[in-house]
Amino acid sequence: MRGKFITMEGCEGVGKSTQVSLLIDYLTKLGKKVYFTREPGGTVISEQIRKVILDPENTEMDAVTELLLYIASRRQLTKETIEKKLEEGFYVICDRFTDSTLAYQGYARGLDKELIKKLNEIAVGEVTIDATVFLDLDPANSFIRKGGADMQDRLERENIEFHKKVYEGYRHIAAENPDRVICVDASAGKEEIAAMIIEALEKKGII
Repeated sequence: MRGKFITMEGCEGVGKSTQVSLLIDYLTKLGKKVYFTREPGGTVISEQIRKVILDPENTEMDAVTELLLYIASRRQLTKETIEKKLEEGFYVICDRFTDSTLAYQGYARGLDKELIKKLNEIAVGEVTIDATVFLDLDPANSFIRKGGADMQDRLERENIEFHKKVYEGYRHIAAENPDRVICVDASAGKEEIAAMIIEALEKKGII
């Protein structure tokens, strides 16, 4: 039986890592096989690409170069890991995936959204996302929660206007994909957020 593919999305500092961990714990207690991965990264090759993308020294990186690096990382992760784990019946939980590219490179960088969607299709092949959890918290508040931007992360160092565009991008994506995207108020406490995520996934028949 094919596994389930769940992606976790949101702006910087919304608590994705915490919620991923809590969801993995819950699924494991249910006796599910769970595999966690992240983007960009998740394989040896993709992690090497991640270093190039996020390196704060790479200030001259062109927006299209950035986009293509994300797509290359995603393709490698999908073919090397995600496809196989889903075939083996795992719940694959991914911290960021295709929606991040549309939000960051499309809505925030201003690149052609249809081009990004096409490149995403090439990267993921036949893999489909069963559910996406969007942790809804605006960047002004999410950065306060995080304690400020990570200055070793090139994307986090972008100005607040960039991150506001990312946020609005996510909101557009969620509105356009109501059957897939679960919007969760990320201003709540972590346990409350976790409970909302689990309830929504159960209603969708994902778990």
